[in-house]
Amino acid sequence: MSAKEKDGQLLHFVFGGELDDLKKASFRDLAKMDMVGLYPDYESAHVAWKAKAQQTVDNAHMRYFIVHLHRILDPDGDGLLG
Repeated sequence: MSAKEKDGQLLHFVFGGELDDLKKASFRDLAKMDMVGLYPDYESAHVAWKAKAQQTVDNAHMRYFIVHLHRILDPDGDGLLG
């Protein structure tokens, strides 16, 4: 377990929306995107993602995603921004 994992804050963002094409991440209407929330770890983000995905199971074009924000904010993993 890394030092960042021990600190307990590896930011993750969960969002979703209807796709134009099931083979691409191109959304039908950006104004209707569902910004589910920010989570301090992957496990809690996954719980939120799974709940939203199950709520929309009848809509084949609806997709939810988890973005690992901590990897964008700290791409080299040294604990420093940028």
